[in-house]
Amino acid sequence: MVDLYCGCLAGGIIFALISFIFGDMLGDMFDGIFDAISVDGVDFIHPMVIVGGITVFGGSGILLSQYTPLVPGLVALFSLLSALIMSVLVYFAYVRPMKNSENSIGYSVQDLVGKIGEVVIPVPGNGCGEVLVRIGAGNTNQIAASLDGEGLPMGSRVVVAEVKDHVLYVFPYEE
Repeated sequence: MVDLYCGCLAGGIIFALISFIFGDMLGDMFDGIFDAISVDGVDFIHPMVIVGGITVFGGSGILLSQYTPLVPGLVALFSLLSALIMSVLVYFAYVRPMKNSENSIGYSVQDLVGKIGEVVIPVPGNGCGEVLVRIGAGNTNQIAASLDGEGLPMGSRVVVAEVKDHVLYVFPYEE
């Protein structure tokens, strides 16, 4: 039985090393393979959870076999319980928060409609200027034209009314 525990522990360590060295390449190769296996949107079947559980099973089996007077059946049961507990902890403490933290910095120019911006290059009544609009955690400078045909001086606050041909049509913001 100790051989099984050693194999599980060694397999987990080898998987960790391979993931550390070739993680991006393996992630690209197996991208989405575990997405199809989920239970009502709860994705407990994640490589880190599974391999982490197997590794904890092996490590706790070795420790319990060597340092406690428990019979092999109880060692296996306690090792399995510790593996399940650690798998749940890994899922809720690491995998799930990391999955929720993934977000993109990409945006569509259409997402700017309704946003408040600031004129950084004056917008003439019949031409184009430039506005600075806050999007997400950053800012973007965009070409802008006046919606109602009146000029907008530098520093004035504006609202994006519509977007046509990647030009923001803005009007003065009134508080």
